[in-house]
Amino acid sequence: MRNIFLFIRRYFNFLSFLSLQALALSFLFRYNKFHEAAFAGVANEVTGRINGQYNTVEYYFKLKKANESLVKENVALRDMLRSNYQQADTSQRLVVDSLRIDSLKPFQKYLYREAKVVGSFVTTQTNFITIHRGANQDVRADMAVIGPGGVVGRVVNTSANYATVMTMISRVFKVDGKLKNSNERGSISWDGQNPRFVQMRNIPKSVQVQKGDSVLTSELSSIFPPNIMIGTVDSVLNDPSTNFYNLRLKTATNFSTVQFVYVVQNKQLEEQINLEKATRNTNE
Repeated sequence: MRNIFLFIRRYFNFLSFLSLQALALSFLFRYNKFHEAAFAGVANEVTGRINGQYNTVEYYFKLKKANESLVKENVALRDMLRSNYQQADTSQRLVVDSLRIDSLKPFQKYLYREAKVVGSFVTTQTNFITIHRGANQDVRADMAVIGPGGVVGRVVNTSANYATVMTMISRVFKVDGKLKNSNERGSISWDGQNPRFVQMRNIPKSVQVQKGDSVLTSELSSIFPPNIMIGTVDSVLNDPSTNFYNLRLKTATNFSTVQFVYVVQNKQLEEQINLEKATRNTNE
């Protein structure tokens, strides 16, 4: 203890300078938008590279589980191929509801990009993951991120080759969802407690809800494609003071094991935002 005090006394001026310098930089990055954005970009790049190195060993031991998820997803996609459907030679005609990507490319709304998770922070109230795709790969803020199981989160910041994704288990994250059986919509958010469960609110008590019912993204979500899995109903909470249920949902995505995700770009989002903005300005 005596040596500690002697050390502080000997280097008091230098330690004071470092403390004041750190405080000054904190004020600079916190209250200046330009410096804050620049610092966030550099920090994302540095932490992304560090996490990428440390993630290599962990990724190796989780290869089996990641491959199993990818295989299941590939099987589901192959089941939707047109070549898998063939009818006997009768007077009836088989029509497969599919799109010709080559001819309808100009009308494509959602564009998917795969990405590897290289960092995961799921122990705070604002949880996020880091993916190895950034501005150089056309990833931008507010793009949706989904996984093999369902909704993961949305992009909040990018550097040249990395991006941070705020996950669904963050207090400030919200998404519009619907019950698969009734299409009844509600707001979904996390209460900051168990990372495997989120809450769905504003479901009228007139709606029939059962444990195990699926909850999907709704058509009102501006960044998420509709009908992406969010979770399943774990319990129905009846609040006698209101006419609405609060549903406890088990998330479709296990955020502690997710290894690969898809970044989803809504190519028509800018058009929608501009139209809604113009409409609001007209009515003001």
